[in-house]
Amino acid sequence: MALLRTRTRRRRFTAAFGVSALVLAAGGTLAAPAGAAALASAPVDFATHCVPPPIAGIPPIDGTTTAQITVDNPTPKVGDTVTVTYKVTKPAASNPVDLALPADIMTPTGKVTLGGAQSGAVTVAGPKKNDPVPGKGAFPPFSMTGTFTVTQPGSITLSPGDYNIHTSYIMELDTPCTVTNPPAPVSETVVATAQPGANERSLQLGTASGAPGERVTVTGAKFTPLAEVTLVGRAGAAETADKMTVTTDSAGGFVARLTVNDKATSGIVAYEGAAWDPEKGAGPVTYTVIDDTPPPPNSQKLNTAVTAGQLSMTQAGDTVQLSSVDFGQGGAAAGDLKTVTVKDFRGGPAGWSLTGKVTDFTGPGGAIGAGRLSWTPACTTKAGSPSTCVPGSAGPVGGGGATLASTPNGTVTGGEFTVDAKVSLDVPAFTAPGAYSGLLTLTLT
Repeated sequence: MALLRTRTRRRRFTAAFGVSALVLAAGGTLAAPAGAAALASAPVDFATHCVPPPIAGIPPIDGTTTAQITVDNPTPKVGDTVTVTYKVTKPAASNPVDLALPADIMTPTGKVTLGGAQSGAVTVAGPKKNDPVPGKGAFPPFSMTGTFTVTQPGSITLSPGDYNIHTSYIMELDTPCTVTNPPAPVSETVVATAQPGANERSLQLGTASGAPGERVTVTGAKFTPLAEVTLVGRAGAAETADKMTVTTDSAGGFVARLTVNDKATSGIVAYEGAAWDPEKGAGPVTYTVIDDTPPPPNSQKLNTAVTAGQLSMTQAGDTVQLSSVDFGQGGAAAGDLKTVTVKDFRGGPAGWSLTGKVTDFTGPGGAIGAGRLSWTPACTTKAGSPSTCVPGSAGPVGGGGATLASTPNGTVTGGEFTVDAKVSLDVPAFTAPGAYSGLLTLTLT
């Protein structure tokens, strides 16, 4: 998630945008009952510890923050992007100095904590907009917004998290406020459902291991009713000789007994059709063949295993400062995306896709549309990787999103990849001077 911070420079226009990486987090899934509705948003109070800037010379402030979380879609589907608004109606902190603060010099940023079916945090940021604050006076209310992608069906709770008040007047100062006893109370709950047509096929094994020649009970569910399904052993991404076919019942389920002879079998999959298709299959489910053949005299058997990992991404930073443009001329505010590193250590047949979408750039003169941000992606594949990274097409990013990079499906996939992009914001000639910020959200699937 990105923490946006912009600084006004006299007589110059600056633009900054943050990169938000919403990696699929494996939280516990809470199934939503049929007809379930999202709970109404409610303001909550929580104890807060605020640290004034050192220059103020005053101790930390322990007070109470009143805040409310709202969303634009309380009943999203998996894969949807939800916009979150974190409104602080009563900050715990106040102006730490006797000097009055003018209007529009405060930039708030913060986090919203996710719980329930999906864990993690949403980075939120607000515009540089505030009423004047008298010396030692209370900070005014403020709102911050951000987005997250729904990755799990069920009830997802949203609680206010830490926030920071940045002031740009004479000096650049921060007043960070943290939740004293996290997490804060739940202010909003959304109820997510699975996308129509999503692959819900599942596979279970009666046992996780067995000697060569033993039969394992394989139970499948939510396949196509009365369809022929292939059960087969896997050695990595390759199929072994352990194979059979079954026909599902009228509910799409089956129970079969698969004989496992091949000592190389390390997992079992089931799929409809002539060949493996992740959209019409389930698994692999790990299965270990225990080779009980005694070694020859005067020899020793050496065993090992390769454990499958995860698909993950990291980024070299979360803020990109674009070049300035002049009022009356406009043009391209250019910069480089912070390098993103993708690691695919799953060891399966599926590729991956890294996409991005951006919000409008907001500032004192209104907004610069999201469609004015373009990128030219590039990606590099680390030597020895089974997959080859393909950069997305050059062009607009926009609010609808575009592909930054991807790898295709294949018999064996995986590896390590670095992804970069040249970015450019087309600024209209007579955009009002000031700092403009937008949030770029990256999603790895």
